[in-house]
Amino acid sequence: MPMFLTRFSYTPETWARLREHPEDRSEAARESIEAAGGKLHGFWYALGEFDGITLWEAPSRVALASALVAIAAAAVTSKLETTVLLSVDEAMEAMNQSAHVHHGTPGVTVRTPAEVA
Repeated sequence: MPMFLTRFSYTPETWARLREHPEDRSEAARESIEAAGGKLHGFWYALGEFDGITLWEAPSRVALASALVAIAAAAVTSKLETTVLLSVDEAMEAMNQSAHVHHGTPGVTVRTPAEVA
């Protein structure tokens, strides 16, 4: 299954509720992800631009989106940002396949060897 890294920030209201009634929010994340057919691999809080990160997998982009929509609909986060992760093998495969993909450089005319001669 594809792996994802999601960074999140809580709303001030969520932090106020957690301050009054501390709880392990990784379980709520796990439940949402598993209900979408995925698996939570890790949940961490962070200091910086985001309040925390999760590492998880989902069987499809639709499953990914369904979990994120459910989390957003609960109105506990102010930001959700998800990055699709590639394994080393997947990245190597992409690098190998890129040899067959051509992308021109702006302002540079590509000429065939026959045009050069």
